[in-house]
Amino acid sequence: MTELEKGPLGQRRGRGARERILSASEQLFREQGIHRTGMDQLGAVAQVSKRTIYQHFRGKDEIVAEHLRRFDPDLIPGVFDCDDLTPRERLLAAFDMPANLPLCPFLAAAVELHDPEHPASQTAREHKIAIAERFTETAREAGATDPEQLGEQLALLMDGASVRTRVLSQDSFPTAKAIAATLVDHAIPETPKGSEVR
Repeated sequence: MTELEKGPLGQRRGRGARERILSASEQLFREQGIHRTGMDQLGAVAQVSKRTIYQHFRGKDEIVAEHLRRFDPDLIPGVFDCDDLTPRERLLAAFDMPANLPLCPFLAAAVELHDPEHPASQTAREHKIAIAERFTETAREAGATDPEQLGEQLALLMDGASVRTRVLSQDSFPTAKAIAATLVDHAIPETPKGSEVR
């Protein structure tokens, strides 16, 4: 690897160029996928030269991995950490997704890359495990008899709804939320009064 490829962060444009590269990657990966996005196109959309890209990143693999790391590290904090909702309500509120939500970027990357050792595949795996853990923690707070099982079920249901929404171009999250409510009711023997689905 050349010194240019390893190189220090660009001095002339600073973080501005890096942010433009990552913003361009988010747009292009979402619109046309990872494989169809070339470095020349990425540079054109980000308005930087290929040389500048390599001053910030060692290559496309690193851009893909950093692209995924930029997504919410707190894992839907507006839901899981909401004090206004009971734990049971939080489990269901996770399925209140916008109808125009694009396919989960972690699923999209894992499907396209095929390589379990790719840094982005590892990031996607860690994210999916963390989502299931947040569901499990919340299920435990809600009094589920088997919080680990409920957490895995809800995480799987969320991924399925995301893929089905993308494939059929219709919102599958309301149906997923109804299924989630059945799972939650079955897993939590006594639902506290006042915590029904709103």
